[in-house]
Amino acid sequence: MFSANPTALISVSDKTGLVELASALVQHGFRILSTGGSADRLAEAGIAVTKVSEHTGFPEIMGGRVKTLHPKIHGGILGRRDTDQAVMAEHGIDGIDLVVVNLYPFIEAIQDPSLSKAAAIEQIDIGGPAMIRSAAKNHQDVCVLSDPADYDDFVATLPKGPDLTQREMWAVKAFAHTARYDGEISQWLSQKTAPTESALPPKLNVSLDQAQALRYGENPHQAAGLYVARGQSVPSGVAGGQLVQGKALSFNNLLDADAAYSALKWVAATDPSQISCVVVKHTNPCGVAMGATPLEAWERALACDPTSAFGGIVAVSAPIDVELAKQLASRFLEVVMAPAISDEAKAVLAQKPNLRVLIVQATDPSKWDIRAIDGGFLVQEPDEAAFDEAQLSVVTERAPSPEEIKDLLFAWAVVRSVRSNAIVYAKHGQTLGLGVGQMSRIDSARFGVLKSQDAGLSLDGAAMASEAFFPFADSIEAAAAVGVRCIIQPGGSVRDDEVIAACNKAGIAMALTGRRHFKH
Repeated sequence: MFSANPTALISVSDKTGLVELASALVQHGFRILSTGGSADRLAEAGIAVTKVSEHTGFPEIMGGRVKTLHPKIHGGILGRRDTDQAVMAEHGIDGIDLVVVNLYPFIEAIQDPSLSKAAAIEQIDIGGPAMIRSAAKNHQDVCVLSDPADYDDFVATLPKGPDLTQREMWAVKAFAHTARYDGEISQWLSQKTAPTESALPPKLNVSLDQAQALRYGENPHQAAGLYVARGQSVPSGVAGGQLVQGKALSFNNLLDADAAYSALKWVAATDPSQISCVVVKHTNPCGVAMGATPLEAWERALACDPTSAFGGIVAVSAPIDVELAKQLASRFLEVVMAPAISDEAKAVLAQKPNLRVLIVQATDPSKWDIRAIDGGFLVQEPDEAAFDEAQLSVVTERAPSPEEIKDLLFAWAVVRSVRSNAIVYAKHGQTLGLGVGQMSRIDSARFGVLKSQDAGLSLDGAAMASEAFFPFADSIEAAAAVGVRCIIQPGGSVRDDEVIAACNKAGIAMALTGRRHFKH
């Protein structure tokens, strides 16, 4: 319950829903205290408002740095209604029942690389976090709203006001809000003041909210959930995908879907005029291809390894049409992904109610790649470096033809998504065999050949990609034996000369990238 004559303190940077909230408060008998731009916005809307400086009897000073840091404000928020009433009366402190505060946009401001350090520091909110924390601490008597998304739920509780459970929920959210805010400041400032420049901050703040509870993790005895960055209203990529059909996505579904979407991104970029399709099983591509239609892309991708595609994940770069839907529905698949799906295709796939259909329209790559190890965490920048023909360095006597260049770039786009050691054989925008995760590179090369033979696909004239350098010429000799005509790899081995000589002997064209794509 609120007091007989309730008071709300409003001081917000994000003014979304501000006037509507204040209007509802006035209708239910609230007096409104406010500051700066919030007070001006409310006054312009014809809402009666008392400025904090009038309430405290102390002006805003230091360019607004000091305005709410006053006993009449924090005493009104922190005062316990059952034990501090005498002290509040003695010092003329009126209780504040509702605190509506969100913070200076520091996190958004530092995204601007031209912003000076001094200007960024001016975006650090001091009074706002103090008021939020005070209200959250005293949530038994004071309600705190730090997110405009909660305004409607709060208004729905008036005139009585939210119960203790709701107050506790918003208090937890408020503490999480200030924790993320302070963490981002600490991270940014630590990087700015570090003795040496580094792509990684000396202090790393990771603030996450659970977006979805999952049935279990990789195995049924493991608890699991999907988390997204705190404050991210619309998660992007696979985490923000729209499930339009099927059972809820599992932990393994999400891992595989992310692998498929990541691979699709790189492959589609090699030729945007074509439609790309990626089939993934256990986070590894088992078939990748391009085609003039979604159906053609799928059929060519499936041909690489139809056995492994059983129970797999399919990602397509174009909307799913009815022709593709009919073929997808004829097989056992866990998830199909695309930027859209036609109504006719939805009707077809609805015949497979357990098949998960995920619409993913946008991606915003994570800033950090973080993995847990025993006793700590490994952090790196994501492997997001783009690559094109201009970066190729031809080192063999025979240069690749324009058609071979296309095959090399396609194979290179695929191999960066394959677990190491990785070898990819491809031709005409289609994978023909993939050697995945073997302990030696020659075994990956041999395994890729076996997969192509199992699928009945010829490697004659194919391109071969290796995500890291060849330590020996044996993989080249194995490739030559099955008809490979061009190779792409990073280079950098102490035996590069031997590898180049083996290519020249076999009449194979080889281009170096100068960049590897290990994926462990």
